[in-house]
Amino acid sequence: MKSLYYILFFVVFNSVSFFVICQNIPSPRREQASTLVGTRLYFFGGDTSSIGFPNEVWYLDLSSSFNISMPPWHSDIAMPVGYILGTSCLSPIDNSTVFLIGGRTWIANTNTFSYTSSVYKFDSKTSQWRTPTINNFNSSFEARNEMQAVIDNYGKIFVFGGINRGNDDNITTTAYNDMSILDITTMIWSTQTQSQSVLVNVDYTATLLPSGLIVYIGGRGSSTANLNNISQIQIFDTKSYTWSTKSASGSTIASRVSHSAVLRWKYYHIWRFNN
Repeated sequence: MKSLYYILFFVVFNSVSFFVICQNIPSPRREQASTLVGTRLYFFGGDTSSIGFPNEVWYLDLSSSFNISMPPWHSDIAMPVGYILGTSCLSPIDNSTVFLIGGRTWIANTNTFSYTSSVYKFDSKTSQWRTPTINNFNSSFEARNEMQAVIDNYGKIFVFGGINRGNDDNITTTAYNDMSILDITTMIWSTQTQSQSVLVNVDYTATLLPSGLIVYIGGRGSSTANLNNISQIQIFDTKSYTWSTKSASGSTIASRVSHSAVLRWKYYHIWRFNN
């Protein structure tokens, strides 16, 4: 008999995480996107608290041990744009292509944000960037940021909610509760409009379980003062495209935003012997 057990670990940081400060490595930053590709942990862009936002790509090679106080950073081909507050995921089709979804893109030569594209592809084998052609793209997603994407084993990227707030006065602040789905095998975009019972959510965590359920924890509504109840877990079924809500018991945790979550799961084998 074989049973599957998995535990969702809820990792709390103070708003955002920073790179370690060492010599000849990326400057301290926050609001970057990150993806594990094989044994390489990639970081894309981020806010360095200076003028503009970097288009840098850095990675750590995890294939061998290293001193965490002096990590061996490696740079890769820069992104076409500066990038913050977006989300990224790895293609399960080839296990080498990274998709950057949403976020705020910064054009260095104009020193302005651009919302002309919301999806970029990075081939980690060839270090090449491309802007894919997407069919049926939802134009309201162009300025979307502060959300998290997950991708299933069939190549469907699920992005829930987010906000279209930018750093310029031309962008109206609107928070969403829609589910955007990009099938990377066909490059077809679809948008699932949710009922009012599904909360608007920004700056949450999204974790895909082996069962096909996406677990959403924490986050907020349209304002930083409107935090969602962290004990009320919203769950989306990627097979039936339906929502449910579960109440978390146990220790009481204060509601929060901009945290992180990881899933730890493994198989336990129970062997039965006949006498």
